[in-house]
Amino acid sequence: MKKVYFKTFGCRTNQFDTQVMMSKLREFELSHDENSSDIIVVNSCTVTNGADSSVRNYISSMKRKNPEAKVILAGCGSHSKGEGLFEDKKVFGVMGHSEKEKINEILKLETPFYQIGDLKHIDSTIVEDFIGKSRAFIKIQEGCNFRCSYCIIPAVRGDARSHKEETILEQVRKLAANGFGEFILTGTNVGSYGQDHQTSMAKLLKKMSQIRGVRRIRIGSLEPIQIDDEFMELLNEPWMAKHLHIALQHTSDKMLELMNRRNTYKTDFELFHKIASKGYALGTDYIVGHPGEGEQEWKEAMERVKELPLTHLHAFSYSKRDNTVSATMKPEVRGNIAKERHREITEIIKAKNFAFRRKYNKNLEVLLENGKDNTYYGFDQYFNKVEVKSQEDLSSNWVLLNNLEVTDDNNKAKL
Repeated sequence: MKKVYFKTFGCRTNQFDTQVMMSKLREFELSHDENSSDIIVVNSCTVTNGADSSVRNYISSMKRKNPEAKVILAGCGSHSKGEGLFEDKKVFGVMGHSEKEKINEILKLETPFYQIGDLKHIDSTIVEDFIGKSRAFIKIQEGCNFRCSYCIIPAVRGDARSHKEETILEQVRKLAANGFGEFILTGTNVGSYGQDHQTSMAKLLKKMSQIRGVRRIRIGSLEPIQIDDEFMELLNEPWMAKHLHIALQHTSDKMLELMNRRNTYKTDFELFHKIASKGYALGTDYIVGHPGEGEQEWKEAMERVKELPLTHLHAFSYSKRDNTVSATMKPEVRGNIAKERHREITEIIKAKNFAFRRKYNKNLEVLLENGKDNTYYGFDQYFNKVEVKSQEDLSSNWVLLNNLEVTDDNNKAKL
C-alpha cells in the first residue's frame, strides 16, 4: 500500500481541508514521514508572496530529499500558481478545492494531471476525528463576497457559501462523542455564515452549545460589521471562548478606504470597548505598509491602536498580489519602513497582552495539547498560551489554573 504524506500551509481552513482529504483515503496508508512517502500532498496557501515562496521552497526541498515521491499541489496555491508549477514540471499533479473529496481516486492516477475543478463546490464530508489534535476545527462556510483591494482570496476560494447546518451539527455530535470538547469554527469569511440559508452564526452557535460534550466554542476571524445584536447576546454564555478575533486591517480611515474595507475607526472603537467590557480578549489582523500609508497616516493609526483594548495581533507587511487593485497603487512603502512599523505595532500589542494576562490570571480553563518531558502547552479561554509542568500525563486534558507565573511571553504553572 502506497504511503501518503500531507503537508499543510496556512490557515485553519486548510487544516480542516487536510483532515477531509485524510478521511477520504481508502487505498493508501497515511504517513508521518515525508522522506519515506510515495506521495506528498501539499495543501498550499497563497495569501502573501511569502506564503507562495514557502510552498515553492518546500516542493523544491522534497525534490532533493525524496526525488521518487510524486508531489501533488492542493489548496489555494493550486488556483493561483498551480498552472505554472505544473507546466514547469515542479509537481506531478494539481487538484483544486472542489476535488479534495475525490482524492482517493486522484492519487491512483499514473500520469501527470491538472484537475482544478470549480469554485462553487461545498464539502459534504463529515470529519469524525482530528489526527494529532485535541481541539476540533469545524469549517462552516467557504469563500468571501468582500472585495478588499489587497486580497486574492475570493479569486482562489470563490464567493461566500455556507455549509448545511445539519452537516455541521452532525459533525460536532460525532466529534464530541469521540472526546473533543473544544470546537473552533473556521472558514474563509466565518461571519458570513447563514446569509445564503436564511439563518445566522448566532443561531448555529446556540444549537452547537446544546450538543452533549461541547465545552467551549471559539470563532475564527470575524468582520466588525458581522457582529450584530443577536451575536452580542451570546457573549455572556459560559461555552463561549472569552476571545474574539475581529479583522480591522487598519485604524486610519484613509487607509481603510484605500483598502475598500467596510469598517470605520469610530464604529470599531465603540464595538471593541463594548466587547472588552464583558471581559473579552480581542485580537485583530493588521496590514502594515500598504501603498498610501504615509508617516501621517501611520502616526494617526498608532495613536488609535493605543486607544483600543487589543490583546492579540496578527500583523503582516503588505505583500503585492497580482490581479488585485492594491497592486497598482502608489506610492509604495519601502520594505525597511514597513519592517519598522511592524515592530512598532507588535511591541504595542505585546505590552497590552502582558497587562491583560496580569489582570486575568485566575480560573483559567486550559485544554492541554500533547506534551513531552513533563511539559504541556495549551490555550486558556482568552486564547493566551499556557505552559504547564506536571509529572502526570495531562495530554488532551482540561485543567483549571489559578497560581500562575505571568512572563513576557506566556503564562506558566506547575501541577
